[in-house]
Amino acid sequence: MTTAESLLAGPRGRRMLLAYARDAERTLHSEFRSDSVDHAVFLASYHLESGREGARVLFGPGAEEARRTVLTADDVAHRLSQVPLPEGTAVALRSALADAVDAARYWQDPDGEDILVDTEPVRRELRRVAEHIARSPHAQWWTTPAATDQWSVGWSEDDTDPVDSTTTELLRDYRDRTAAEEVRAERDRPADPSANWSGWWWSTPPTRCSSRRLFDRTPAGLWFVEDSMGWERAITRRMNIPAGARVYEVDGPQAWAELCRQYPVEVTAQKRHDWYRTTGRSGRWVIPDWPRFSERYEGVHLTVAGYLAAAGTAIAVDAGTASVIAGWAPDDTYWLTDTVNLDSDDSRTWVCDTSGRHPSWVGETHR
Repeated sequence: MTTAESLLAGPRGRRMLLAYARDAERTLHSEFRSDSVDHAVFLASYHLESGREGARVLFGPGAEEARRTVLTADDVAHRLSQVPLPEGTAVALRSALADAVDAARYWQDPDGEDILVDTEPVRRELRRVAEHIARSPHAQWWTTPAATDQWSVGWSEDDTDPVDSTTTELLRDYRDRTAAEEVRAERDRPADPSANWSGWWWSTPPTRCSSRRLFDRTPAGLWFVEDSMGWERAITRRMNIPAGARVYEVDGPQAWAELCRQYPVEVTAQKRHDWYRTTGRSGRWVIPDWPRFSERYEGVHLTVAGYLAAAGTAIAVDAGTASVIAGWAPDDTYWLTDTVNLDSDDSRTWVCDTSGRHPSWVGETHR
């Protein structure tokens, strides 16, 4: 079952809880209110990140007053404590989760809201929200393994076309490029993790991924996209999954740590700067050796609960080594074999309708 502790454990989970509470308040008061949680979160977050490179900037009418109005984590916590929590709906939970995923940034310092939800007063009040959501039947699928009904999502026709290379070739090329990049980074990049340098910060396999269909038959991949580009059109295709496919389940930080312990690849030089900024940790970094992993498993699946608890955190692998789940989305399953392929006869085009209170994806064609 989804637990309050798992929802509070990671930055994405805490952001989801805050998004749910803010949305709950908006159902009661759609108009702007200076005593709202929304307003308090905005001002407190602004001051928490003020002065940093890339911090948000206030301008226009009321900006000077906002700069002078300092609200603290205690103020936000008090306002959170006053928000009635309605019975969770599938739509409200999905929207809160989508907001938290979209706010993920792994190449920069945590933003003001990430800092805010990690303060003791706000975490204390978010526990009430976490316990409320953990009881919802609409959150119970968040701990389930990969579904047998899997759909890939592409944001253009090219994204879903079959690739020329086999999965084995993709993995072999990925292994070679990763090793070469580590050598170059060790030679050319500064050892100081706080240096202004960025690179390839993902820890995903280089292969196709897919996700299940949700309560309204829309694929999860339409909704859950880290740092999305605001796409409003997508093409989905069913994945043919062979019976008995072996899928490794990442249901939390321990499962990811074990994966990295069994199949480690050193990536310290090429990841240290981005991952230091996002986690604050300095040290050795590894990611899973996906080519070796593919000799034992056909796929790897990240549960929603695992994502909320662990994504974007420094996951200890051993005493001196850590890793980061970065670039993933909740319920992603990455496939490491050509026995899993796209069904060219079962595809659908979707268009995002943003006219309502919550966005919706509408199927345009089916063939």
